[in-house]
Amino acid sequence: MKTSRRQFLRGIGGATLALPWLESLADAKNPAKTPLRMAHFYVPIGVVRRGFFPGEANDIIPKGNLGNVMKSLGKQDPKHSVKPLEKLTPTIQPLEDLKQHVNLITGMDRTFQHGTDVHAQCASCYLSSATAYTIKGSAWPLDRTLDHIVADHVGETTPFRTLEFSCNSHRDNKESIYFDNISWYGTGHLAPSIRHPRKMYRRLFSNKEISRYRDVTSLVLEDARSLKKDLGKADRDKFAEYFESIRAIETQMDRLEAMKAKLSKVDFEEPTEAYLPRGDYIRLMGDLMVTALQTGLTNVATFMVGPERWDTPYMFDGLFKKPRSHHGMSHNQTKMIDDLLKVDRFHMEQFAYLVRKMESINEADGTTLLDNTLFTYGSGLGDGSTHQYNDLPIIMAGGGARVKTGLHINMPEGTPVANLWLTQAKLMGLPLKEFADSTKQVSDIIA
Repeated sequence: MKTSRRQFLRGIGGATLALPWLESLADAKNPAKTPLRMAHFYVPIGVVRRGFFPGEANDIIPKGNLGNVMKSLGKQDPKHSVKPLEKLTPTIQPLEDLKQHVNLITGMDRTFQHGTDVHAQCASCYLSSATAYTIKGSAWPLDRTLDHIVADHVGETTPFRTLEFSCNSHRDNKESIYFDNISWYGTGHLAPSIRHPRKMYRRLFSNKEISRYRDVTSLVLEDARSLKKDLGKADRDKFAEYFESIRAIETQMDRLEAMKAKLSKVDFEEPTEAYLPRGDYIRLMGDLMVTALQTGLTNVATFMVGPERWDTPYMFDGLFKKPRSHHGMSHNQTKMIDDLLKVDRFHMEQFAYLVRKMESINEADGTTLLDNTLFTYGSGLGDGSTHQYNDLPIIMAGGGARVKTGLHINMPEGTPVANLWLTQAKLMGLPLKEFADSTKQVSDIIA
């Protein structure tokens, strides 16, 4: 039986398992074109500049009002330059073995619209980047975000037009939705993210009666055994590897849920979620995102590592002896600089993990999932302590033959980050001439 790369195995209880591309099941007369995907990995509260940006290792945090700080903190050369990405700064160092697949892009700005909280605009307007004071009925420049504009063009053939992932499991309700979401259908219309691995797992695999059974892989095992008879050796190996990766996701979910149940019986000052291994949680959600991209469940995803400004504490695996608030530390940067640098590197390690995972997955045409994904690390602040909106920390991975990689691209002073969003939209096939407050494409990354 010949089928497309989006075949599903179906089992009892309504369970389905999407398959990756398998050569044995492909239609030789009508080969499927490998799609280009787009995913955004968002880190809240900016970064410690001296650890992330080249040439700023010895800089001291400037003092003064927001306007003066924003002008003084752009330490990158105001002129345009393109150089090989060579020695990595401490925060970016986890990408050392992946340098040939990434670009460090510095000097990109966003316009802050005065009158609303700084953090509220960080995440909510990050992928919107609308021109300030142009959106009616909104206190900040929030419009339809890049992911949904791209999905309008590439999302018609996938089960999910977009998928929104979040790693904030807290329910303290101390902040509004504008501090905790980067994906919006339009002004005032949130695209709600899924922040619990089990809920995302159920959404992807449609296991309506999962509570009666052990896991999805058990539900579809008989169908899988029958299918394996039709596969060549290479595809059998790939199938087994994929099946095991789903098993690993299920096992990790079970482990974290059991740990949470045990922790809930202990009297803590912080919520139970604060004590769960942070890296395990982020990587588990990341594994689910990669699986969705790999199997064609979606071509567009957003991934938010944590919320803006919230004082919710996290354990940050192995970094600290007790849960810590990222936002709280960012406002005491002079005393907690070493701890903040550890958090920044921790987040980069999670991004690097997902980049490596994408690079390890082979596609139909011999390329990798990373070759066919525009995967961007970024934040809505250039510095978490001073709340600057200029010189944002941006790293773009993947893109394969479509994108020049292994570069440090420093944009001219005042370049809007919307220029990069316009470039990504056009790489995804959209016939756009402009996006938000863009002025032109970032031609340096186009192969």
